[in-house]
Amino acid sequence: MKHLDLTEGSVAKNLLLFAVPFLIANILQSLYGAVDLFVIGRYCTAASVAAVSTGTQVTQIVTSLVTGLTLGGTILIGQYMGCKDYEQVKRTIGTTLTVFLIVALILAALMLGFLRPLLTNLKTPEESFERTMQYVAICALGNPFICGYNAISAILRGYGDSTRPMMFVGIACVLNMILDFVFVRFFAMDVAGTALATVISQGVSMGIAVWYLKKSKFLFDFRLKNFRPDPETCKKLARVGIPISFQELIVRISFLYLMTVMNSCGVFAASVVGISSKYDVFAMLTATSMASALAAITAQNMGAGKPERARKSLWMGMGFALFVSVLFWLWAQLAPDTMLRVFTTDEQVVEAGIPFFRSCSYDYVLVTIVFCLNGYLNGRQKTVWTMVSCSAGALLVRIPMVWFFGTHFPEDLGMLGRIAPAVSGIMAVYTLFYVIYEGRTNRETGMVSH
Repeated sequence: MKHLDLTEGSVAKNLLLFAVPFLIANILQSLYGAVDLFVIGRYCTAASVAAVSTGTQVTQIVTSLVTGLTLGGTILIGQYMGCKDYEQVKRTIGTTLTVFLIVALILAALMLGFLRPLLTNLKTPEESFERTMQYVAICALGNPFICGYNAISAILRGYGDSTRPMMFVGIACVLNMILDFVFVRFFAMDVAGTALATVISQGVSMGIAVWYLKKSKFLFDFRLKNFRPDPETCKKLARVGIPISFQELIVRISFLYLMTVMNSCGVFAASVVGISSKYDVFAMLTATSMASALAAITAQNMGAGKPERARKSLWMGMGFALFVSVLFWLWAQLAPDTMLRVFTTDEQVVEAGIPFFRSCSYDYVLVTIVFCLNGYLNGRQKTVWTMVSCSAGALLVRIPMVWFFGTHFPEDLGMLGRIAPAVSGIMAVYTLFYVIYEGRTNRETGMVSH
């Protein structure tokens, strides 16, 4: 099966050939949540919008944990591909898939067991509480599909193939959109319909992915005997992936705390944050896509002993991502009301959301720098450093600021919206200094850091 060798040829060409399918796949994947919220906003009540908004924040905890492990698999496979160790590639694939199945089952049990107290602590509005319960419970039951789907995509990207994951997510996205309208508009299933649509579409996509890879003579043959975790590979996967999962979890918890504060302000404020979170995803898509691509590109080039090629990819990728994020920032500054009206017809939600959108949109630009730098560092297996960096930003800056402004200025959504860009600005400065300083030190000493 064909794949892209990221260690040879034009850096710019390889970056675009690998990153653009990444971007398209992430755009399609982001349409899941956007379509869910769009359909609910058009055919259901504000309470249902708040339920999907809060439920999405909860399910993203699972996504954040899975993201760390998937990126760990991508990085390890990328490094082994870079040094042409194909036996270790196969061993890593088998271990990754087995670990993901176990993790999926554990996460599903935890979500179902602690769902009610979690939503209570999040101060979920009473009128949307039971609907939020339905949404999260259905998504929890679909965890094996969600984890399996993400694992296969991560494996292929480490292998040097970002095109097929794009195809598989496209299938899931189209099916999800169709089922959303069928379940919500025609069967009147409300938020349960959106959750069910997501689970079914990802399950079908995962099944198609496995079938296709088996037919196309992929390096890994998906035989049962190969689904045995290798102890040494498990240790490496944990060493690379767990720090990323932990940092994603801490960051997600800090945003859940923001959701808790906004929920205490009522259903309209909760709706604003829910809508804003969808735009956060789209505005930062280029940055997140480029960060993931940079992790794989850096891993392969470090495995091949070409660190300068990896650094060149970093600066090129960051420049492209910044160009796109600035466009979204301009939209939020010039016409924030049009962004809100895409997802709601409630003028109270629009009025409450305008100051929040104008202030939080600065994060689109600042967080782009952080994402790209962290993607590069993750590809070099500097995941402990990025974990400490992101966790410090969340625990020492974001949560205290949310507490302070939420306590003293609970009705000032514009003030609350400034918290995210403040955190990202601080992180961008010290991460940039770290990358520049470390790179200069390595060149002076003649060392190649892995």
